[in-house]
Amino acid sequence: MKKVLLTGASSGIGLAIAKLLVGEGHEVWGTSRNLERIPKLPGWHAVCLDLADQLSVEEAFSFAVTEAGYFGVLINNAGAGHFGPAELLPMETIASQFQILVFGQIQLMQLALHHMQKRGEGLIINVTSLASRLPVPFMAAYNAAKAALAAFTMSIQLELGDSHVRIVDLQPGDISTEFNQSVIQSAKTDSVYDAKIAKTWEIVEHTMKNAPGPDLVARHVLKLINAVQPPPRIAVGNVFESKIAPMIFRFLPQRVRLWGLKRHYDI
Repeated sequence: MKKVLLTGASSGIGLAIAKLLVGEGHEVWGTSRNLERIPKLPGWHAVCLDLADQLSVEEAFSFAVTEAGYFGVLINNAGAGHFGPAELLPMETIASQFQILVFGQIQLMQLALHHMQKRGEGLIINVTSLASRLPVPFMAAYNAAKAALAAFTMSIQLELGDSHVRIVDLQPGDISTEFNQSVIQSAKTDSVYDAKIAKTWEIVEHTMKNAPGPDLVARHVLKLINAVQPPPRIAVGNVFESKIAPMIFRFLPQRVRLWGLKRHYDI
């Protein structure tokens, strides 16, 4: 039985992970900004956390680890998205995306890492995104933030060396959740972008509806938790997204990558 701290546990991928882990006998401290959204189940403890607030991150970790005694696993999963032209993105919006998707999660990772290093073991799973490598048009701040967390994760992997604390970069592709419904769309646009924005959103919605469900990610998380030597990075999604596209794009020049993504989103 593992004691797990999981952010963003009230919906989507986080909810699926929490349900599976609790069902497998693990104990989960799941976070949300609204504790009423956390299901009341045996083995599931609700923790209030707002990644936009540094003090909230410190207090949430302190509360949870005091209650749990220790954590063997941290899953940085909570997220938020913004959709709109990069040219017109307010600095406040970009800063907000980075606070939630990068700074808040790094802060929590550092707290957990210090705690786990003292114990001599642990596992941290950072849920980034394939968008860090295959960016989605009009989600520049989201793409960049996910790429930043992926790069930070790899840097720590280099630095830890032979430590028994393992860190995994888990990169989901398109997963069918309510994420799109919570994505904030820019009120300020420009007519030059209108047609491209409409086409991109149409593709994003269509792809999301036909994507695998969050249980797929949850099953991969369970495998990582049970693994003696978890891989440093995994991609999760349909076969094309998780295996074929990353392999192809790794060897293509940037001009061809851009051409392929423009064709995919019909822009």
